[in-house]
Amino acid sequence: MNLEAKERRLEVVLNELASAVVAFSGGVDSSYLAWKAYKILGDRMMAVTAESASTPSHQRRLVDRVIGDLGIPHRVFQSEEIYLDKYRVNDADRCFYCKDEICSKLWMIADDIGADVVLDGLNSDDLGDYRPGRKAALKHGVRSPLMEAGLTKNDIRALSRRAKLPTADEPASACLATRLPYGVEITAEKLQLIDRCEEFLRETGFRVFRVRHHETLARIELGPEDLKRALNTETAASLSAAFKNFGYQFVALDLEGYRMGSANEVLSDLEKQKFNI
Repeated sequence: MNLEAKERRLEVVLNELASAVVAFSGGVDSSYLAWKAYKILGDRMMAVTAESASTPSHQRRLVDRVIGDLGIPHRVFQSEEIYLDKYRVNDADRCFYCKDEICSKLWMIADDIGADVVLDGLNSDDLGDYRPGRKAALKHGVRSPLMEAGLTKNDIRALSRRAKLPTADEPASACLATRLPYGVEITAEKLQLIDRCEEFLRETGFRVFRVRHHETLARIELGPEDLKRALNTETAASLSAAFKNFGYQFVALDLEGYRMGSANEVLSDLEKQKFNI
């Protein structure tokens, strides 16, 4: 199916809705979905953003920018997964408990404003990774129109460029909790430390990265071009000094570079099957 056919299919899905709440993170997928839903439903839709200790500072700024640029109806709420023992223990099903908390509150807002459905920005490519949060979304009856239309990440970027959305070429993002290995307890202090380090990388001109937290050690994953730059002796020394100043004892560059879902590499097939769809 070509891109235009997929776009028409998405429009059919959205036109069938009376009203909707769109889970909105400010990323590529949810921004395109929110924009498209607003074009079709107008004030019968609302973009809703969950904020918590695991929300990167950059993501908060993106939300403000997109909403400011596009004028989409918007609401923010505080999700409280950090207070859930099953979330903080950080087992392989962590994302299930987080998404379960968020979906519950999205539906509360939907009920409050009289919206008939909650939508998320899951796309077709997302089904290839381990995503226990997907099971929570299905539990709550959340629909994924981008996936239903067969749209991939590259498709969504292409359509976002056509629409001149500010997020079209934004690197993929994820909550800060994904930077901690499974089994390492999640705390607000650890998330804040990771956020400070990633903000430093962004301010220093790096574009594609993750700071993986291993208690006293920070393992930095970088995209190919960024990795070349970081392997320079002076640049590596400045990164090490900055991260140690923030609180780490050791700083390492991952020579495999950034790859999506690297935290899931340690999971057994059995663990993945438990919460996979």
